[in-house]
Formats: sequence, structure tokens, C-alpha cells
Amino acid sequence: MVCIAAFIILCILSVGVGFLSIFKKDIGKKYWKTFKKAWGCVWKKVRLQKCETNFKEDIKNSILSRFVVKKPKLVKPIAAGIEVAAVLIVAITIWSLLTAAKSGMALWVFGTCDVTKPSACSLGAEVCSIDKEGADNPAEAVLLWFTEWGDIFEGVPDRLKTWRVGDYVDANELDYYHDKTWGDYEPAATTPEGQTALDVFDPGCSICLQSFNHQLSSGFFEKYKTYLLPYPIQNPDGTYKFASSAIISRYILATHDLSLSEQPAAWRIVEKLFTEKDATGVIYQSVFNNFTDEKAAEELLQAWLQEFGYSDEDVVKITTLAHSDEITEKMAKNKDIVDGKIHAKGIPTMIYNGKKHTGLFKE
Repeated sequence: MVCIAAFIILCILSVGVGFLSIFKKDIGKKYWKTFKKAWGCVWKKVRLQKCETNFKEDIKNSILSRFVVKKPKLVKPIAAGIEVAAVLIVAITIWSLLTAAKSGMALWVFGTCDVTKPSACSLGAEVCSIDKEGADNPAEAVLLWFTEWGDIFEGVPDRLKTWRVGDYVDANELDYYHDKTWGDYEPAATTPEGQTALDVFDPGCSICLQSFNHQLSSGFFEKYKTYLLPYPIQNPDGTYKFASSAIISRYILATHDLSLSEQPAAWRIVEKLFTEKDATGVIYQSVFNNFTDEKAAEELLQAWLQEFGYSDEDVVKITTLAHSDEITEKMAKNKDIVDGKIHAKGIPTMIYNGKKHTGLFKE
């Protein structure tokens, strides 16, 4: 282990030594000679051969020679300490390389280098992350580390496959954005794949708001028949990341069966939520996120439904349906699709052009 640890340290020092050797060539020559010895020893260890250069003893003796005369009693404990330090250096290096590899693969597969807390990765896309429960002790941390590797390997096929919107959309349950361009409802399966898209979003996520507005301004919804899949993000403890996301999602799903206008009411709710402001100039998404109770959120949603043309009787029907077991089952089904089939780690997640796209949609 000592020779491997020495080689690792020499590799780290090589940049600084290379710079110094420009001014003092003797330093570079001496370093290179030692580096070749270290590499020769490591290469033999890799091939399970004996290290003929006795590099390990050279390293230990060079360190211990300073204590033999002045403090001979420290020689044995220092020698043992060298062995322990060598093991730690090698172990930390291996762990660091594996962690770097895991982060790189996670970034390629999921668009984030942190599988457990996606938004913590500065290299990833802008998302509202779907966080998992972290580790509270070393044993859980080790288990979580291996679990993340499992998630990554499970997600590799997703990165390579062709994504089809029709595999995740049930036209009987989800509305799609349309105007005169798309006309009457058609199932995703009968629409050419290159003309369909799926938007997985959280009503309370600010990145979803930005993404939606980018899609509007870029003409995305005119190009793609885009289906809505509301997904209120839950924290590891089961609570919702955004206060009103769940009740808004329930109303979006409930209006599917009672759409009065050419454009589905579900989309009208989303457009109003993401693009319009209240009388005080506050964007409606922020208004909902600041509600402290579900009743206030429902009252505003019900006012919107009346604004869209629903009668008092229809509003009561939608409210009843929003709280029904039927909608609860749809919410659970959407969660299963997002977590178990799409394997999303952050919201928004979009499927179009045969690929899965995570994070902010950019024009």
C-alpha cells in the first residue's frame, strides 16, 4: 500500500514539480527518477508481482531516518502510522474516483450529478428536484451510495431508448393543449409521434412556470400536441414541496370530464396560474404557494371555474370529483408513471422528439 500511496501523492505533486523544474531542472530529474520507481512498483503490484525495487522500504527509511538518532522510540509507531496512512490514502483515492464516476454517469443518465437531491448539483439542469430521504448514519450512507449506483444502472436503458409519448398518455385521463391547429381530441396513439409531447409539471414549481412561458413564446404548443401530466412533488416525509400543488393538480384532473370550451379547462387553469397576475400584480403561482390552507386555494380555483363559464352546479360537481377516490387513484397513477416508468429526478420533465428532457425548456 505504501508504494501505491506514494504514487498517488507523486501524481498530485507532479503539476507543482513540473512548474518548478522549469527554473530548477535538477528537481525535475530527481522527481522523475522517483516517479518511475513508484510507477514500476505499482505496475508490478497490479500484475500481482513482487516489487523488486524495494521502493516501499526506500520511502519508509527516508521518513524514519529523521527519527532514528534523535527519537528512536518513535520509529515503530511512526512506521505503523505510515502503513495506516497509506491504506487511508489508497482507500480515499479509490472512493473519490468511484464517486466521480458515479456523479458523471448520473449526470449523463438523469441530468443531475446528485441522485438523492438533484437540485444540489450545480452542473445539472434547472429543476425542482424530487428528493429522496438522505442518510442519518454511516451504515445508511453506505447503503444509499450503493442504492444510487442501482438507480443509475437502472436508468441507463432509458438514456438509450426512443421515448414514445403514447406509452405514458391515456387520452381519457389527460388533456392536451390545443387551439384551432389541433381541432378535436384524438388519442396520442393516432397522432404521429413527431407531433406529440408530454409535459410533467408541478403547479408550484417556479422552473415549470419559466419553462411553460418559454414553450408558449417559442411556438412549442403549436408544433407539438402537448399533454399535461400534473405531478405535485412530495418531500421524503410525505408532505408536498409546494403548499397548493396537490389541490391544483386534483382540480386539473377533475375538469377533464367537464370541459365546456374548445380549449380544455385544465389548460386554462395552467395558463392562468403561470402567466397571469392578481389585482395586486402578484403572479398567481406565488399567490397559491403563499396560501396557508387548502380552503383559500379552492375558493380561488372555484372562482376561476366560474370565470371560465361553469355554472354553480358544475363547480360543485368538479369540487366533489376533485376530492373523490377516482382522482386520488389518478394522482397515484401519475406518480407511478413519473417515478416508476419515466424515472424522473426533477420537474419539469418533457418527452418529445423521441427523447426525455429534464429541466427548464429553453427557446
